[in-house]
Amino acid sequence: MGVTVAAIALLPGLAFGSFLNVVAARVPLRRSLVSPGSACTTCGTPLAWYDNIPLLSFALLRGRCRHCKTAIPWRYPLVEATTALLVAACVLRFGLTWDAAVAAFFCATLVAISATDIEHRVIPNRIVLPAAAVVLAANTILHPSLEWTVAGLGAALFLLVAALAYPAGMGMGDVKLALLLGVALGRTVPVAMMVGMVSALVPSIVLFALHGSAARKMKIPFGPFLAFGGVVALFVGQALLDAYLGLL
Repeated sequence: MGVTVAAIALLPGLAFGSFLNVVAARVPLRRSLVSPGSACTTCGTPLAWYDNIPLLSFALLRGRCRHCKTAIPWRYPLVEATTALLVAACVLRFGLTWDAAVAAFFCATLVAISATDIEHRVIPNRIVLPAAAVVLAANTILHPSLEWTVAGLGAALFLLVAALAYPAGMGMGDVKLALLLGVALGRTVPVAMMVGMVSALVPSIVLFALHGSAARKMKIPFGPFLAFGGVVALFVGQALLDAYLGLL
């Protein structure tokens, strides 16, 4: 039954992912999310409803605009598919509960933040701060505790110190993202931070291997790695934390 419900959740997840593409494209540019309607970013032709169906339209159009034949960025289907899978995973993990709704909202926010950080090298305040407020309020209502506030402030402070010590490698957007991770994950936020930092080492090592000392000038957006750590901590954070503490 749980798998069936999770599979059904893929459909609203796809629709939510389509909306997140609008958020990722327009919020960094301070454009309205409502108007104008969706259009080709190259030729400006408004998209018909049948060219705006998540995943299906991309496949039928073979990844190109119907009018100018310009390639559609792969970000669009990737955001839609990732969001749908994460929403379904939240339903499978937490059931049809408010916890699942909060988790799905958290994951969707991480997808939007990752997309904007990759494409625009920015984590917009207009996404991360309202999301942190919503998640903090929801978790505090569902599970009354100071844990969420303390975890959020602690995670943000940790990255703030890192940003002040090494401004070239860490931005204030990452600090605010850490705040979101803390209020969403509570005591398992250290798992998210650790996974994010370790996963960020992989492309850094590859760049150094390919470009040597010149790699120092190549910037890698840190937000997607923190987001990945947040997803890992959401689903298996407590198990990883218990396993680590068991080794001590």
